[in-house]
Amino acid sequence: MKIAVLAGGLSPERDVSLSSGSLIANALEQKGHLVAFADVYVGIDPSLIPSMFRSDRTYTFTVSEKAPDIAAVRASCGNRESLIGPGIIELCLAADAVFIALHGGMGENGQIQAALDCAGVKHYTGTNYTGALLSMDKDIAKQMMSARGVPVPSGIYFDTKKDSPQTVTDRVGLPCVIKPASGGSSVGVSRVYTREELESAILDAASYERFLLAEELIEGRELTCAVLAGEALPPIEIIPKHGWYDYRNKYQSGLTTEICPAPLSVEETAEIQRLAVLAFNSLRMSMYGRADFILDRNGKFYCLEVNSLPGMTPTSLMPQAAAAAGIPYADLCDLLVRMAMEK
Repeated sequence: MKIAVLAGGLSPERDVSLSSGSLIANALEQKGHLVAFADVYVGIDPSLIPSMFRSDRTYTFTVSEKAPDIAAVRASCGNRESLIGPGIIELCLAADAVFIALHGGMGENGQIQAALDCAGVKHYTGTNYTGALLSMDKDIAKQMMSARGVPVPSGIYFDTKKDSPQTVTDRVGLPCVIKPASGGSSVGVSRVYTREELESAILDAASYERFLLAEELIEGRELTCAVLAGEALPPIEIIPKHGWYDYRNKYQSGLTTEICPAPLSVEETAEIQRLAVLAFNSLRMSMYGRADFILDRNGKFYCLEVNSLPGMTPTSLMPQAAAAAGIPYADLCDLLVRMAMEK
């Protein structure tokens, strides 16, 4: 098949996406597909589309320790306002299937899915625009998951233009977690223990987004559970060697220990898998996704968020869970494409 792999974009998770997309493109070539790799924001020369689908390239991209400079990316493209660069839709129309390797931003808030739908591109990987939108907005996602019986941390929706740090201390208290309401990969996320840290955390998160979430800090074991075709994969425990599971620890090799399957009791494994599928379904997601949890000291699971396009980098969790279920990386990528073709 001819497969277009879409990566990059203008999200703060741009680098993670380019790394994911590179690995995915290589894996699909390994499975015998003709692959065209493209940065959604940068775009391509439409006249080159026929020659872009190839099986003899090797793609690489290394994620740096810090999130990318989005302003610099914009400037390199003449500060173009359009999130979709030239030739991208035409490339997708020329492909048999589109593998969406975007993370955050338009990749996970439903925009690219809606654009592809409107253009008549039917066969793309991942959930549709509804599931992407609902899971990306963390406030809406928490409300919907909670209504279906998925435990979530308590907290508030915070408008940086109207609310003050005092709102957080009054309604949430300290310690707490501050995060962008529609971000991912822990970009802009801070654990806060003092009033001084709170003000700094709000400023940092606000540099990415106006609307934030302020949540109670739940201490405990960090776990994740992926869902593939409606079924939960083996859960993974995440143990950073230093600090917590922030952007650096997520994407720099060797900084985090990941145990799969997680060392949980039979009952705990069944519970986290049940909650992962329940969260997935409550957000009207399809195909695949990954739910992140904290298991507190009292043995209760709390769902932090659900990712509609989980990372597919060398250190990513979805491929590890699939491997533990007997699905090697290249087979996983091929399976997702074949699921997209069944849409």
